Amino acid sequence: MKPLKIELISFRLCPYVQRSVITLLRKKIPFDLTYIDLENPPGWFDAISPLGKVPVLKVFTGPAQKGEKDFRVLFESAVINEYLDEVSPPSLHPADPLDKAFERAWIEMGSHLLGLQYMLLTASEREAIDENRRELFEDMSRVEEAIRGPYFRGEVFGLVDTAWAPLFTRLLLSPEIASAPEWKKMPKTRAWAERLFAEPAVRDSVVPTFAQEFADYCRAHGSPLFGQK
Repeated sequence: MKPLKIELISFRLCPYVQRSVITLLRKKIPFDLTYIDLENPPGWFDAISPLGKVPVLKVFTGPAQKGEKDFRVLFESAVINEYLDEVSPPSLHPADPLDKAFERAWIEMGSHLLGLQYMLLTASEREAIDENRRELFEDMSRVEEAIRGPYFRGEVFGLVDTAWAPLFTRLLLSPEIASAPEWKKMPKTRAWAERLFAEPAVRDSVVPTFAQEFADYCRAHGSPLFGQK
């Protein structure tokens, strides 16, 4: 198979981009990583991103005909990860169709929780924090019985792990949320979170200063969940 030449377009704190970086690192696929400012994106990004969001993956296809691009664009992290998984075996998905669909469903659940995580960690009022925290932990508790441990599927790291790792990365950076008593009701989920948090591909999927940058970002939105700078 022809070696891939790819470029991933990212925002430094984006959890969805982190999913794809984890997949690339786990599969040892060489890639270029380009960071942009989403609040002031360059014109070339607007021209290639249908939704104006990251991640965007540029897959270079070789010499192009006159007037055509020498790359194709993929967007949405789940789609990007499926592509990377298919073109770089062995697969991070289970072989059984039902098992694969089951994990894809939990990948979608992880996406839902990332939205709740964002609302929780950037909320400035205690009432909103408490409500978002209740909803997040209530929804997250549903995965408890699906986890085999130490990874979602057991001993095998899969795409569902790449999808949930950014969620846990952010939750465990807040002292208040990391020590929340709600975790005691979901020990398998907490163990899974800590296993992924320590995973080399997860650790290396963010910029070295990520913890500080993310805390500063949340504090800039008025969040009290990261203490004083």
